[in-house]
Amino acid sequence: MPRRPILGVTMGDPAGIGPEIAVKTLLNPEIRGICRPLLIGDAGAMRTAARDIVKIGCEINAVSGVGQMRDLPGTLDVLDLACLDMGKFALGRVSAQCGEAAFRSVAKAIELALAGKIQATVTNPLNKEALNLAGRHYAGHTEIYASLTGAKNYAMLLMGEKLRVIHATTHVPLREVPGRLTRERILAVIRLGEAAMRKFGLARPRLVLAGLNPHAGENGLFGREEIEIIGPAAAEARAGGLDVTGPLPPDTVFAKALGGAFDLVVAMHHDQGHIPLKLLSFKYDAEQDAWSDMLGVNITLGLPVIRASVDHGTAFDQAGKNRANPNSLIYAIKCAAELAGNAPPDPAKGPDGDRGR
Repeated sequence: MPRRPILGVTMGDPAGIGPEIAVKTLLNPEIRGICRPLLIGDAGAMRTAARDIVKIGCEINAVSGVGQMRDLPGTLDVLDLACLDMGKFALGRVSAQCGEAAFRSVAKAIELALAGKIQATVTNPLNKEALNLAGRHYAGHTEIYASLTGAKNYAMLLMGEKLRVIHATTHVPLREVPGRLTRERILAVIRLGEAAMRKFGLARPRLVLAGLNPHAGENGLFGREEIEIIGPAAAEARAGGLDVTGPLPPDTVFAKALGGAFDLVVAMHHDQGHIPLKLLSFKYDAEQDAWSDMLGVNITLGLPVIRASVDHGTAFDQAGKNRANPNSLIYAIKCAAELAGNAPPDPAKGPDGDRGR
């Protein structure tokens, strides 16, 4: 069998559910069978998560370098950054200390990946308020990766069991979105998405652009972005030989993709793409006050390193309750491991391998 890649998995914000789902996932024999996971963060936080939250017996092997990993069943290898004072933070609460710890975990993962010491990175959720309280003024993971790797042309790809979405803009206020949409930016995102779908085994990917405005502008009645920016970008992509449709009305384009008409939707802003994917991929049980399933995964395209991520937040309200669902992290690790092994995952498959449609 091919050598299992080493995956650097960040701790996430330690006041959230990241440490809990990391313990549940990284000790899973199935996950250990496809990769050698290295948790990057604070060994004390991981001991607390294993002992007091998940209540599982395991050994925390605190290491200072990749070469000290044991990679043994029942052992969690942790690259210990010693970045927390365990007596000075509380689960479920925003703090600068936790924001700094989460940032340092991500920065170390990127450093190791750029140096070739790990083959891919997988990120657990961080809290943007805590990150900024720590003086790390980034809008999120994507922007941290872009800054620390020097990437200029990057985009967020979300994959679920039944839908794939790439975003032209992400973590910006809605009022700024129209100004961020240029023909050049949309064309770059189209090309990134098309190349990614080819890596995922689609010989001729079918892309569709969502409009920005209601009814995709209704021929200029509700806005001219479709006429002046989005449409010309689609036309230029088609002239270059790509299979691109749109812009189509955003209230129906996702249903058409779900029905099999398209392989990838290009969304114009964060919530336009996130809401339909999470509606399909996440399941919430109100009686249990818990998420019964979370299957989305976030992959950043255009980076010099592999980065896959859970597609949910820190869930401070669930922290410490042993209710956090690890499925999104499981899916992200499987995608990252297969990408690192040059055997891309089928984006129409969920973490259990079932066809999405």
